[in-house]
Amino acid sequence: MRSTTRGVAGVLAAALLALSAASPALADDEVTIDHVETDRGTVSLLVSTDGVPDGTTVEPSQVYVELNGGAVESTAKLVDAGDIDRTTVIVLDASKSMRGQGKFEAATTAINAFLDSAPEDVAIGLVAFAGKVTTTVAPTIDHGDVRTALGDLTLAAGTGVYDGIEEGVTLLTDEGSRNLLVLSDGADTGSATTLDVAINDAKTAGVVVDVVSLAQGADSEALATVATETGGSVIPADPAALTSVFNERAAALDQQLLVTFTAPYGSGEDANIDVVVEAGGTQYHDTAFATLGPGFEVPDVVTSGKALVGDSGMLLGAGALAIGLFGLLAIALLGAGDNRSQSVRQLEAYFNGTSGADPKKRRKSTSSDLKGSAVSVANRVVSQDMETRISQRLSGAGSALTASEWVLVHVGCAFGAGLVGFVMGGFAMSLLFLLLGVVLPWLYLKFKHGRRLSAFNAQLAQTLGLMAGGLQAGLSLPQAVDTVVKEGHEPMAGELRRALVEQRLGVDITEALEGVGERMESDDFSWVVMAIRIQREVGGNLAEILHTVADTLREREYLRRQVKALSAEGRLSGYILTGLPPLIFFYMTFANPDYVRLLYTTVPGYIILGMALFLLGLGSFAMAKLATVEV
Repeated sequence: MRSTTRGVAGVLAAALLALSAASPALADDEVTIDHVETDRGTVSLLVSTDGVPDGTTVEPSQVYVELNGGAVESTAKLVDAGDIDRTTVIVLDASKSMRGQGKFEAATTAINAFLDSAPEDVAIGLVAFAGKVTTTVAPTIDHGDVRTALGDLTLAAGTGVYDGIEEGVTLLTDEGSRNLLVLSDGADTGSATTLDVAINDAKTAGVVVDVVSLAQGADSEALATVATETGGSVIPADPAALTSVFNERAAALDQQLLVTFTAPYGSGEDANIDVVVEAGGTQYHDTAFATLGPGFEVPDVVTSGKALVGDSGMLLGAGALAIGLFGLLAIALLGAGDNRSQSVRQLEAYFNGTSGADPKKRRKSTSSDLKGSAVSVANRVVSQDMETRISQRLSGAGSALTASEWVLVHVGCAFGAGLVGFVMGGFAMSLLFLLLGVVLPWLYLKFKHGRRLSAFNAQLAQTLGLMAGGLQAGLSLPQAVDTVVKEGHEPMAGELRRALVEQRLGVDITEALEGVGERMESDDFSWVVMAIRIQREVGGNLAEILHTVADTLREREYLRRQVKALSAEGRLSGYILTGLPPLIFFYMTFANPDYVRLLYTTVPGYIILGMALFLLGLGSFAMAKLATVEV
């Protein structure tokens, strides 16, 4: 936000001249632009219209704005609370010289009248000085605080005008319309701050200092310098006229207009703003020079760069998209097939007595909706070996998807990621996102399988204890397994339930349990099944064997957890160091794409990116090996 504040000199001078001159004295200052503020293209003007001749009504609809000589559309309204911040700080001379001719009493009476008449939303502050600053009241809309401080003032020796000005400047914030009014009757006699410092501080803060001078002759020259250097004015006044001046100022605040307009693009960083007020058949105007900001500069001509994808690439992409859409349509309309898993089809064929028939004749038509048709097509594509491997991994991860459904979802993820990459950065980014779409689902599936395997192994010792107890009570091995299914928790209960179902369909219980170990890829469970198989072949006390194995596994699990806790810091460091570069790359892709675009649009960038991926993978592998302890 940029703002420009003009002083209150025009208002006060108009009031004093009106009191002291017989002829009309407002010919040059009928309206005054007190403040200019810009915020993201919207310009707000604070306009005072108290200089318009008495009896003339100013209508907000009759206010017009010209920017650099051209008319712009604008709106105007009387200022309400909350429209714009308005702040006035009064710097009052409280030196003993103000005692003569009733100057101090006239000043306090005038300020009290101003406090009574000023709008409630105007924040007013007070700085009183003598040889040094004696009283400071921060700008507040509680005008009673200023009135109380004003009543407690006492006169003292010395006149530190520059110190008072500097204190007043520090009280003014950077927002809204800001006015600093100095009322004094003499020159500075010993401020800690010099005249140059006071002027520089006011100019740096963008504050216009206006002076109501009760002094005569040479005593007012220094104050005139402050006002001139900061763009303000010195208003000579008589003590008897002070109340009228401050009353006029309060009335002017009530009549201020808020004029807003949107600066057209290309208006330039600096602009001349002319406000025209038409009232009583006469036009009054004031001009301000304001800084709008670099956002309004005319942009340089943008030269088109090299396209990320050529015409041939766009045609190939459009053709592939068309083929894909027609393929989906054909699948939706014509595709039909059996989307059940291979094991379900074999079981149905077995129970129906059609195991030797042609597989094509055994298929039943399914619903022709898009999902069923797509899964059917994916089922035709997936080979028997691939289906077995994928089904085993899905089962180990606890997923309810079939192999064909997983392939369909996987292809959809890869295609969607590639499309997002193409939209973001062209062909190179599309390849990168396509690779991520292929790899990340498998990593997610492996992560879920690893978590389920950890939970499975953690329950194994307790499971063997339950089975051993059942065997000691006289139960058979399938009955003992059924006890675990009823009393246990997932994932152990679910896997053993599946083994019982297979056993009831005619599969030997040891082979069914061996299938559990293969699906879960659990070496510990495979050793348990081996012990059961050996016992069934050579004899022995199976319950005692299971108790012994359970104790061994319990000790191994305790040791495994201890090692995992001790290596947690190393594993976490590996995760952070491995994941931080890709995360920063993706963040910069969205936050500052120009910074990383060279990595995937130039040949050196491809080389650097390839080396970075290789080194990142090598470092990740090394840290994983260092942090992994086999138990």
